[in-house]
Amino acid sequence: MSTNPFTPEEQQRIVNSIRKAEKATSGEIRVHVEPHCPAPDPVQRAIEVFAQLGMDQTKQQNGVLFYLAHADRKFAIIGDKGINTKVAPNFWESTKTLLRSYFSAGHYAEGLVQGILQAGQQLQQYFPYDGATDTNELPNDISFQ
Repeated sequence: MSTNPFTPEEQQRIVNSIRKAEKATSGEIRVHVEPHCPAPDPVQRAIEVFAQLGMDQTKQQNGVLFYLAHADRKFAIIGDKGINTKVAPNFWESTKTLLRSYFSAGHYAEGLVQGILQAGQQLQQYFPYDGATDTNELPNDISFQ
């Protein structure tokens, strides 16, 4: 399987969902996709990718990474320190459950779209969008490895 399991249309829907989610929050959302997870635990790999993508450099430390190893059927959602200090420990559980329901049926693109939109709504409570000072600090495109 290639490193990109998505059609161009699916990729565009995912990027559009990132843009839409970020309109409601100052949080920064990225998606990283690769076929295999080189670490034993997808959360461990997501932490590495988070740093590689420079997601730990946002002003409010409010980056969120959706990590997907599609061939291995593994995924993780992680947030930066700014998020983790404000939210409950199980903050991402409902989003993970939502993703799992789509992924188990093989609907990876739709799962990411729905998960990203839900994450944006959740982040809005803690990191509302501020049109006066908010800038898009990270690209909205999907990164592949």
